Amino acid sequence: MPTRFESDEQQAVTEFDSKAFLKQLTERPGVYRMFDQGGQVLYVGKARNLRKRVASYFRKTGLAPKTEALVSRIQHIEVTITGSETEALLLEQNLIKSLRPPYNILLRDDKSYPYIYISSHSDYPSLTFRRGRTRKGQGTWFGPFPSSGAVKESLNILQKVFKIRSCNESYFRNRNRPCLQYQINRCTAPCVGFISPEDYQEDIRHAAMFLEGKNPAILRDLMASMEQAAGDLEFEKAAAYRDQINHLRHVQEQQSVDGEGGDADVVAMAQEAGVVCVVVIIVRGGRVLGTKDYFPRFSLEQNEGELLSAFLGQFYFGGDTRREIPKDILVTEPPDEADLLMQALTENAGRDTRIRQNVRGERRKWLELAQNNARQTLQSHLASKETVYRRLLALKDLLSLTETPSRMECFDISHSHGENTVASCVVFDENGPLKSDYRLYNIEDITAGDDYAAMRQVLTRRYKRLVNGEGKRPDLVFIDGGKGQLNIAREVFESLGITDIPLIGVAKGVTRRAGMEQLIDALTDRVFRVPADSPALHLIQHIRDESHRFAITGHRARRDKKRRQSTLEGIEGVGPKRRRELIRYFGGIQDLRKAGIDEITKVQGISKSLAEAIYAALHDE
Repeated sequence: MPTRFESDEQQAVTEFDSKAFLKQLTERPGVYRMFDQGGQVLYVGKARNLRKRVASYFRKTGLAPKTEALVSRIQHIEVTITGSETEALLLEQNLIKSLRPPYNILLRDDKSYPYIYISSHSDYPSLTFRRGRTRKGQGTWFGPFPSSGAVKESLNILQKVFKIRSCNESYFRNRNRPCLQYQINRCTAPCVGFISPEDYQEDIRHAAMFLEGKNPAILRDLMASMEQAAGDLEFEKAAAYRDQINHLRHVQEQQSVDGEGGDADVVAMAQEAGVVCVVVIIVRGGRVLGTKDYFPRFSLEQNEGELLSAFLGQFYFGGDTRREIPKDILVTEPPDEADLLMQALTENAGRDTRIRQNVRGERRKWLELAQNNARQTLQSHLASKETVYRRLLALKDLLSLTETPSRMECFDISHSHGENTVASCVVFDENGPLKSDYRLYNIEDITAGDDYAAMRQVLTRRYKRLVNGEGKRPDLVFIDGGKGQLNIAREVFESLGITDIPLIGVAKGVTRRAGMEQLIDALTDRVFRVPADSPALHLIQHIRDESHRFAITGHRARRDKKRRQSTLEGIEGVGPKRRRELIRYFGGIQDLRKAGIDEITKVQGISKSLAEAIYAALHDE
């Protein structure tokens, strides 16, 4: 039985005395809960060694800024000792579920998964949709399915192929003639005895095999039954079996995954602009049943392994109803404490459960499918009008703007060691990215690597047109960079007489990690940070990341275009025919560079003086 205790001294002081608390803290496994001054739970965590884990929050150096923010709010800590690390994991997830601490990862979607349920009727069981698995049902449960749509699709197939009834017991008992389902060939009318209990039970057995992914075995059974019926001259019955076989083969052709069997949950994660999206693909009997998307809320600075570990703990142990644990959980990245998670999952499932990353064949395709779904779902979420509108309102409040901005522009610079410098201008409006208004600027006639000069040139070119009455006027301008770049922007605006467009610099901060950005207001020179879970910061990160991506894309395109132009094109006297002969003779530019003047003269049409010019051009002489 877990034992709970807390420091006696912590109640008598206003500031949390971590040293006194740690002195009396046990080294056994357990769960700790951190509280603020108002008695609200800030964070719940587990530990193999409580003293070492809790002490790590109070070391003098090496804490992430977000963790420092958490520690600064701690007023007291309570711990619960458990009998094992696995017990600590399960208790942690239950507490997170019930207390919903602001610094823990939280899953917002608590709905139960849908199931298919075969009732316990002795002769004629029904096949129905159920939301959540309950103990009351004495029949057979299949699932969970990721969505009601996946259940309806499977039920539709089962009714077409096996004609199982889907009505409730009261409706079934009170029928005296077949219903519409029988008329449209989706039920065999067991309510009025049109099918024997033995034949109906055979259809139920095949339906269960289908839900277990045993399609080849069903086909073998049906083919044997068809041949038997034909041999007994029961041709109508044989034709019915034939139709079932054709239906099943058609279903197999439509399956997106057909190969390795088994049950698995496939978990992939994507992260951008302060938002995490986790996609879970549910595979049962080798069939992909569908996907489920989650957007867990998180506040602490965590890497992908930590996020995935926290998600899996909440996903399997934090729900109100017991979730089915498959034999394999496939992940794109290894979660932290994977061994502990596998131990807890195995104990709960009553059999071995593995968390696997390096897989091949169909399972590799499932992982790729999950990863692509996570990226696409995250992009759709970021671009949704509801998300953008909520962030715009938060941005208005953050920057104390009089109106919600309807057009925002952000500028960034990209180059390789000062060469092929490109500046980007991306535009966001009330619907998100406005890609039709994106612009790239090739930066010329500046000192290589001078980002300030590049920023001055692009801003002058963009807003000089605005002063001349061309182009659209933004409500807010972001500069990707620190005070230096922002000062250049301010000078450009002042020189052009622009005084009514707010300028905000977005600097990466000391740690240069997402969520640690510093914002600089050009009007007041105020430097400030925003909480990592702020919707306003997420919008700023999205705009900044998009400008960075677009600048890099433009720079690479310019660089690659230059590289595609043959080095020989700028040499006087070397036209297309001679270039072709040179490449044909040497096989490529690299071997031509290695050749001497005498070797170059051996190419048809190349004189010694031209060979010297070619050699000099290739070696920058």
